[in-house]
Amino acid sequence: MGDPRRSRKKYNTPGHPYQKERFEAELVLVGKYGLRNKKEIWRARTKLGTYRKQARELLALDPEEREKRGKIILDKLIKLGILNEGATTDDILALDVEDFLKRRLQTRVYELGLAKTIYHARQLITHRHVMYDGHIINAPGFLVPVDKEHTIQYAPNSPYNDPNHPMAVTGHAPREEEVTAEE
Repeated sequence: MGDPRRSRKKYNTPGHPYQKERFEAELVLVGKYGLRNKKEIWRARTKLGTYRKQARELLALDPEEREKRGKIILDKLIKLGILNEGATTDDILALDVEDFLKRRLQTRVYELGLAKTIYHARQLITHRHVMYDGHIINAPGFLVPVDKEHTIQYAPNSPYNDPNHPMAVTGHAPREEEVTAEE
């Protein structure tokens, strides 16, 4: 359970509570990525802000120190799949919230074709039907590194492993975007 005195909030709320444009933008993200609530967007935005702050602080350092510290940050973001190889510190400043939301386990399960919808992916994860790197993970917000993405699969004791299961998705089912692009 952990020590209740140590729990901390992992997100920062928006500065102004009611802004129509932000509300609409967040609502689109909640629907697109199947999020439970806006706290998940704020958590990703806070994580993005942390990396952007580190990148801005790097720009104030001398070139030797900037390169050494910058490489650590860039390597972590490249490992997570948020940035591509050969990225620079300026690329960190160009990131947005969707770059983090695309790397969540829930999105990866949906894009790999293990779930029929993004909401189905969330349910599979929370009901412990999805396994990552040999472990069952029930946190849809887990950020999946690129090198371990191929280890995402159904859990061994899941009924979805049975090909005759009515809800089991076998292989990669083409998404609506892919079908319309082919036509």
